[in-house]
Amino acid sequence: MTPLLSASGLPLSVLDLAPIAEGNDATQALRNARDLARHVEGLGFKRFWLAEHHNMPGIASAATAVAVGYVADGTSTIRVGSGGIMLPNHSPLVIAEQFGTLAALHPGRIDLGLGRAPGADQITAQAMRRDINAAADSFPRDVMELQHYFGPGEPNQAISAIPGRGLNVPIWILGSSLFGAQLAAHLGLPFAFASHFAPDALMQALDIYRSGFRPSEQLATPYAVACINVFAADTDAEAKRLFTSLEQAFIALRTGQPRKLPAPIDPESEELQFARPALGRTFRYACVGAPETVRRGLEAFVAQTGVNELIATANIFDHAARKQSFSILADVWPTIVGATQRAA
Repeated sequence: MTPLLSASGLPLSVLDLAPIAEGNDATQALRNARDLARHVEGLGFKRFWLAEHHNMPGIASAATAVAVGYVADGTSTIRVGSGGIMLPNHSPLVIAEQFGTLAALHPGRIDLGLGRAPGADQITAQAMRRDINAAADSFPRDVMELQHYFGPGEPNQAISAIPGRGLNVPIWILGSSLFGAQLAAHLGLPFAFASHFAPDALMQALDIYRSGFRPSEQLATPYAVACINVFAADTDAEAKRLFTSLEQAFIALRTGQPRKLPAPIDPESEELQFARPALGRTFRYACVGAPETVRRGLEAFVAQTGVNELIATANIFDHAARKQSFSILADVWPTIVGATQRAA
């Protein structure tokens, strides 16, 4: 399959949360995730990532390595990975063994994106038997330990990841603040920013990452990626209606009542109008609309950020509508000019 690139050569990828829609269960959500991965693989997307969240009624990818394996088994060419594994929840050795196993089964197709947040609330983190603060503080050391496990090894090495040793699974740093940008730059790793829900520090994080980048064995020059929500439909009105599922889920999460992904409602409903200022800030970079609306929004975002790759996510209630949204995105993506061509 020919890779799907924009006019400036930027690849396009997907972040999936394996959303559990109202009326469905985790089994269907994971089947939908694999079906979506097959769909975007056929469209030429570069990678398909799944995210680790815990105690969330609307997200089925808590056991992220298992979900990654399930999706990788059902696809053949697209890269599959974590967006991300929340490393404070895990032993680096266990993650090295898990993703080493995935890489042994699917050579050249596995990515390991790492985050510092717990992906859960305080009570859930305690249920995972983790000291959140101590684990977060050890994040840089744990990342380097992971790198060591994926390296070639040393004579008489006391502890090795088997599988994992010598596989050089690509490690990414994910972030929604400046810390991740600084760490990725210092270690010379690719960096992905979660602008789909935390847009405020995006531009500053990209600047810090690029200016402080140190070349490494894995990466010679900075490679910056940003994730945004893309909800595409035949009309602006229909896309805005689909987007209300995510808006409702966000309101529920922020009010301490997380739920399954709700069905769309009227975008002008009182519930959404009341929360619209907060929704507008959180989803500042979302591209929601008909094909031309999405094209203009993506072109502006790529030109503003100068990212090397775009990751799109879309928690759409109806699975068929979600697949159609990514098909529309694939149709408009090759026409995106991007920052590099603008500057030429």
